[in-house]
Amino acid sequence: MTQKIDILAIGIHPDDVELCAAGTLLHHAALGKTFGILDLSQGELGTRGTAAIRLQEAAQAAKVLGAAFRKTLDIPDGFFTHTPEHWLKIVRVIRDCRPEIVLCNAPEDRHPDHGRSAKLETDACFYAGLEKIETFDDEGKKQQKWRPKAVYHYIQDINLQPDFVVDVTPFLEQKKAAILAYRSQFYDPHNTEPNTPISGKDFLEYLEAKAKVYGRSIQAPYAEGFIFSRIPGVNNLFDLL
Repeated sequence: MTQKIDILAIGIHPDDVELCAAGTLLHHAALGKTFGILDLSQGELGTRGTAAIRLQEAAQAAKVLGAAFRKTLDIPDGFFTHTPEHWLKIVRVIRDCRPEIVLCNAPEDRHPDHGRSAKLETDACFYAGLEKIETFDDEGKKQQKWRPKAVYHYIQDINLQPDFVVDVTPFLEQKKAAILAYRSQFYDPHNTEPNTPISGKDFLEYLEAKAKVYGRSIQAPYAEGFIFSRIPGVNNLFDLL
């Protein structure tokens, strides 16, 4: 059994989590919380690099962030469907590491995989809490049901309106280091592979500018934005800034 964690961050592609939620994960790690990362696919349809390279880069990025673990499933990049075959794979991981909070892909985005996977991920969070859905761990032992207390969507390429933002200012440089672990994907003047919408220097500048926009709403230099999957509750009004 994988260790129990506080937060599970899920992405359909390796690097989704780093781009959109790395600062928030680092923020909570500084508060003593633990987190793991789950990549649903190997990103094998990416224009640049290969699935094997992406796996190596993802492992390096996880070290930069200090993740408790990183798992990669074999859900097919681009060709996945909303079927029990696929969401049960996510259910098994949720039941194994029993997170209190799950972060998911954006509900809508430029890349169609992001919105489609967001539905797959949030539904898996629900199904993981149903007693009569049986799953078994790698050793064949029946898993116990587990439903996260909260599920949030991080915001990706399209600038969706966030329901809340997290100040990530102290962790911006470490977040950048995790992103740049994906040398095959992002700006590298020595890379001779085809250019993509995320491979230019301007994309990194865009990420920083977007973080500034989200930060402005709470008078912080940089922030990351999130969208509720379901209505949250608070213990008291002072939980909110």
